[in-house]
Amino acid sequence: MKSRYIIRIVYSVVKFALSVIVLSVLVFTISRLAPGDPLYAYYGERVEKMSMEEQEQAREKLGLGESIPTQYVRWFQGAIHGDFGISYKYKMDVKEVIAERIGNTFFLGGLGFALIFALSLFIGLFCAWREDKIADRVICGIGTLTSCIPEFWMSLLLILVFAVWLKWLPSSGAYSVGKERSLTDRTAHLILPLIVVVLGHLWYYAFQVRNRLLEEVREDYVLLARMKGLSGKRVLCRHCLRNVLPSYFSMMAIAFPHILGGTYVVETVFSYPGIGTLAYESARYQDYNLLMLVSLLTGTLVIFCNILAQWINACIDPRIGAGRESRQGEVGSL
Repeated sequence: MKSRYIIRIVYSVVKFALSVIVLSVLVFTISRLAPGDPLYAYYGERVEKMSMEEQEQAREKLGLGESIPTQYVRWFQGAIHGDFGISYKYKMDVKEVIAERIGNTFFLGGLGFALIFALSLFIGLFCAWREDKIADRVICGIGTLTSCIPEFWMSLLLILVFAVWLKWLPSSGAYSVGKERSLTDRTAHLILPLIVVVLGHLWYYAFQVRNRLLEEVREDYVLLARMKGLSGKRVLCRHCLRNVLPSYFSMMAIAFPHILGGTYVVETVFSYPGIGTLAYESARYQDYNLLMLVSLLTGTLVIFCNILAQWINACIDPRIGAGRESRQGEVGSL
């Protein structure tokens, strides 16, 4: 048993490392094949006044004069030692650029993910309990409506209402000038982006929970439990919900890139200084080194969450782990 556990850990680590390497190769290659000239990010309009020889020298200075495989090998060697290069746009180490903003994204995205995770479970459970009642129909109608609104359009609508018309909340940024240490000011700037992140994804996952719970309610064991005198609410919370949780954890892990992508869109619309705005700027200005690190951070989190979800499923439902081990044994016997 202990050896199998060690093998599973090694397998997960190797899969994680290979996935990150493949991601880095794809992002590196696609970014350099995309149209545009990174010299404009570094030199600005001065590029137009450079001769062809000066432009070639500038590319050599930035390490862009060699073939793509050679550039990748050099970048990979530096990345192993923690050197991801400099940002062409900001003229500083990309780690320093990201360090200044990553906290804002983690706070917005992490809080939004936690709220979606908790509220979707609660709403789905409530709707399944009140199936086809007025409350269930009203929530389903409102949820369907909000989920159909694009995040960028919802962001602009909230800015128009609460920032322009009512003037209750700020329309952009993470804090006002000179108030970066004010919790009240930061909270006011966070409200609108957080609302968009939550409303943009909440009902989809709540609806999935509702449907899976209703599928469990129609199983034979629920009928048997009701015949024994257990209330519908107790059966729903103690038995049906327990059987739905493994798939729910897996679904939320898969949902992480979806929610994170929505956070990036919201950051761009609200000019929120986070990783999302950096991702947009790095892609727009061909800031290769910054784009690589942003993509690796995002991809690493996504891959890690998916692997973690598999482990959580195996712990919650031992049949998953047992099934995987039996399949590995069959392959080994061949």
